[in-house]
Amino acid sequence: MKRALFAVLLFALVTGCAMGPNYKRPSMATPDQYRGVEKPADAASLADKPWWDLFQDESLRTLIDEALKNSPNAKVAAWRVEQYRAQAGIARSPLFPQVDASGQWQRGRESSYVYPPGEKPVAESYEAAGTLSWEIDLWGRLRRLNESGRAQYLASEEARRGVMLSLVADVAIGYYELCELDQELQVAENTAKAFQETYDLFDRRLQGGAASALQTNSAEGDLGNVAAQVPDLEAEIVQKENALCVLVGRPPGAIKRSELPSTENLALDVPAGLPSALLERRPDVRETEEALVAYNANVGAAKASMFPALSLTGLFGGVSPEVNQLFSDGKRWSVSAGLFQPLFHGGALWFQYKSAQAQFEQAKAQYEQAVNNAFAETSSYLVANQKLVESEKQQRRSVSAYEEAVKLANERYMSGLSSYFEVLLMMEKLYPAQQFLVVYQFRRLQNFVLLYKALGGGWQSPDQMRPPEGTQPKEAAPAGSNPGMDKSGQSPRG
Repeated sequence: MKRALFAVLLFALVTGCAMGPNYKRPSMATPDQYRGVEKPADAASLADKPWWDLFQDESLRTLIDEALKNSPNAKVAAWRVEQYRAQAGIARSPLFPQVDASGQWQRGRESSYVYPPGEKPVAESYEAAGTLSWEIDLWGRLRRLNESGRAQYLASEEARRGVMLSLVADVAIGYYELCELDQELQVAENTAKAFQETYDLFDRRLQGGAASALQTNSAEGDLGNVAAQVPDLEAEIVQKENALCVLVGRPPGAIKRSELPSTENLALDVPAGLPSALLERRPDVRETEEALVAYNANVGAAKASMFPALSLTGLFGGVSPEVNQLFSDGKRWSVSAGLFQPLFHGGALWFQYKSAQAQFEQAKAQYEQAVNNAFAETSSYLVANQKLVESEKQQRRSVSAYEEAVKLANERYMSGLSSYFEVLLMMEKLYPAQQFLVVYQFRRLQNFVLLYKALGGGWQSPDQMRPPEGTQPKEAAPAGSNPGMDKSGQSPRG
């Protein structure tokens, strides 16, 4: 019997095969270089830089590090990884023998009509047993399920990395937007101050009879038009601060920050790396591919479920009226092998197989879409990075021209060569030009961050997306240098 059992096990382990196709990455056309990039692609990429080297603003670096520690989104993603890690362990467990133990004590009295006269109607018994059961994975059903569980776990890891990369990008963009609003507020306050001085001048001259009511009312209208935007910007700043606090994982409050960073240091040609490497860097692409691996394994598991299942069962124990006789006179054992072959289930097994195939095809289409979307996003941000440089350049040209026009209009007015309406007209054009320049600066910074994200920036594992020991971001500089905040870090506008 032992030899026969050993032969069965050896045969099962040697000849066991996994049903269904082994995973192979779908073949897709990979471009040699990104659209809109003229020079040949190089292996170096912006995505190779960790975020703590990419962002040189200490306030921003501290904020990102805080978000990675405390953000609810990051915590949910981390616990989801633990969930799928445990589920992968559950999927792997049937590959091993299942060992159980049981024990029972029983005492009872039967009717005197059951027992012959003179025999004791009260009896007690003890029972203890250990059982071993093992499904021999002849067709690889359990191995395919294990493969599927592992792929789902790896997909959750990539999803976590995607959450962390999105968190870094969202915090950076929110921070830059806050700096942009500060600068827009400063432009609005400076312009309102200039119009206030103009209005005061005309009002004094009107009282003295040297100016017309038309000039005074026109100056007052321009003042009100600009001054109305100041409280609106102040409210928007508070809203952005609160939203950023929620993203970081802290109660609503002020955000320490610097001025809007200069865009002069942003490179015109950002190194994007080889397009083929994008498939290994983008967490969303890697996540969809791991999901594809899982669905491919499910196809094999569904196919294997239509074939015979071989199981081995063993039992060793004892039943006795006395505890000390359980494993002597009362011992018992058994060994059995069972074969189960589904014959007719109304087509359920076949439809499960077809369903698994359909799910695989859906996942394959989603993977192809993720790959094409990755190339499209990267190309769009690369082109936008180049075009926004020209837009900012032209807007700077516009601001410079209007500033000179305001200066010349003032000189003409002081010389008596024109009315003050000419000065007001130039000031009215200068203000929106300055606002648009701030917007273009922000858009360049925003696009730079989105390009870093599109390239799969910081493509290390989630645990490596934190600064190494000894390079932790410093505490942010006191916010007193920020014109939008006082020395305590509190925003007067809030």
